[in-house]
Amino acid sequence: MVTIYGIKNCDTMKKAMRWLDEHGVEYRFHDYRKDGIDSKKLQVWEKELGWETLLNRRGQLWRKLSDAERDGIDRASALRIMEANPGIIKRPVLDLGKRRVAGFDPDVYKALF
Repeated sequence: MVTIYGIKNCDTMKKAMRWLDEHGVEYRFHDYRKDGIDSKKLQVWEKELGWETLLNRRGQLWRKLSDAERDGIDRASALRIMEANPGIIKRPVLDLGKRRVAGFDPDVYKALF
């Protein structure tokens, strides 16, 4: 079963879930805000995708960080921030079991399914 991770009211999440629905892909939705994210899963994602890919630097939560936090960001601090505030993780993260994909691109989804 495919799992899609993100936040329910995110426009990109809505586009990704609509794409999955329209293409008959069954999935389970995991809401970061309600269900959080455990550190082991986050570390697996980071090893596969890299913390720079997972960290959403375009969102409100990134802008709310202090200048010192943003300027001093590194792997360890990024993982701490993402675990404490999962809404700062790029959305969606699509978990296919053996592979994860961050972000939504219809062409990538088409190639996957």
